[in-house]
Amino acid sequence: MFCRNQTARATVARGSALEMEIRRGKFRKSVFLDTSQDSDIQKKIDHEIRMRDGACKLLAACSQKDQALEAAKSLQTCSTRIMAYMSELQRMKEAQVMQKLTRRSSDAGPMDDRLPCKGKVAISDLRIPLMWKDTEYFKNKGELHRCAVFCLLQLGGEIFDTDMVIVDRTLTDICFDNTIVFNEASPGFELRVELYSCCSEDDYSAGSTPRKLASKLSSSLGRSAGKKLRAAMDPGPCSPVSNGGAAPLLLPVPSVPGPKYHLLAHTSLSLSHIQDSFRTHDLTISGNEECSYWLPLYGSMCCRLAAQPHCMTQQMMSGCLKVKQLGGDPQSWTKVYGVLKGTSLFCYHRQEDVEANVEPAFTIAINKETRIRASEKDPQSKVQNICISNQYGGEEVTHTLTTDSREDTHRWMEAFWQHFYDMSQWKQCCDDLMKIELPSPRKPALVTPKQGSLYHEMAPLATPSSEGLLLQDNAVSAEIRALLSSYYNDSY
Repeated sequence: MFCRNQTARATVARGSALEMEIRRGKFRKSVFLDTSQDSDIQKKIDHEIRMRDGACKLLAACSQKDQALEAAKSLQTCSTRIMAYMSELQRMKEAQVMQKLTRRSSDAGPMDDRLPCKGKVAISDLRIPLMWKDTEYFKNKGELHRCAVFCLLQLGGEIFDTDMVIVDRTLTDICFDNTIVFNEASPGFELRVELYSCCSEDDYSAGSTPRKLASKLSSSLGRSAGKKLRAAMDPGPCSPVSNGGAAPLLLPVPSVPGPKYHLLAHTSLSLSHIQDSFRTHDLTISGNEECSYWLPLYGSMCCRLAAQPHCMTQQMMSGCLKVKQLGGDPQSWTKVYGVLKGTSLFCYHRQEDVEANVEPAFTIAINKETRIRASEKDPQSKVQNICISNQYGGEEVTHTLTTDSREDTHRWMEAFWQHFYDMSQWKQCCDDLMKIELPSPRKPALVTPKQGSLYHEMAPLATPSSEGLLLQDNAVSAEIRALLSSYYNDSY
């Protein structure tokens, strides 16, 4: 035991100061850099710590099983967010250090600072098919196994949770009707979906054997060593499994008796999975039939994954332009107000028409096949023209633009190159504007959505059935959130 303690102390000593703060449960402001971004993350961490403490107290005070399951869910979510924020902070610190080293390097060559635009990524219609045995589902034999499940979805520093669903053999699919939107995604994003499960039939009041053993050992080892031993043997409900399925990271959360969620399955989605349609994705399953939280997953997850890059929804450039008339007088130019957005350069008669939502006078296609170049200097205007060429029915059509100054021409050319770079990075997301329905706020009223079925329809483009069984209401979820919010407001 003495050697083991020495090893543990050496491991902590080798760790960074940030990791030591995580394990001690203290977040001193001296650890964080003096920047606005660090301050924002610090506030998020402080908020989640208060929420976590409130969830611990609420879990200890819960007398009803449904309330305990919701409180444990909140505890798991808060812990995952804390770890994500700490990882994001560590990444920012490393990036700042690397930036300083690059500036100090005398032999550093020129670097391309062009970065792709951000965008929204939305996941909806989440369905996870189940594969019950015939004796369980059709003949209704055997003990009724019931679990509480929910999903955690993480993209960068944004983490969301779905509603909790009670699952037993009467359901053929786990259905989450939440629409979750991530607002600050990069084209290289990785959306991690984690399915957590907890057996709702367990007796949470009785202590587990490892906890009883740790308590006995702590009395002989002393308070300090015993406390560390109990933390090691009972990581608690707030110890999320790190990305990649490695050993859980221990967070110093008070050991609270009650339900504990376990990672049942997970998957990662990226830009290549976006197809603006209902599709099937593989799941990596954790655990086995011996686990109390086990559910017979089919091994797949169905959802709709869509994205809206900012270059498709926002004005990337606007300003006054002159457009040469096609097939007319070479010296005839039309003054327009141009707006670069999506796959078009919209040309309006006046700037006021944009704000009034008036139809543009005409549009010029700007897509992945468009070619743009700066022509020779015009001897009269002494500025370069911008030539935009597109193919229409096998024929090349070129629009010639000009601005009032060389500086304006440079800004427009830079906007076009950035736009092409954004489209090249977001790929199929820039072919057409995908539809994203904003999620409706969660209501405290009783809700009984219908459960669809995908048990017999596993095709990538399957359509969920509208028939099925009713879910339990989520009134408990609203009550838990209200209690946690009340605790957070009182903690200041």
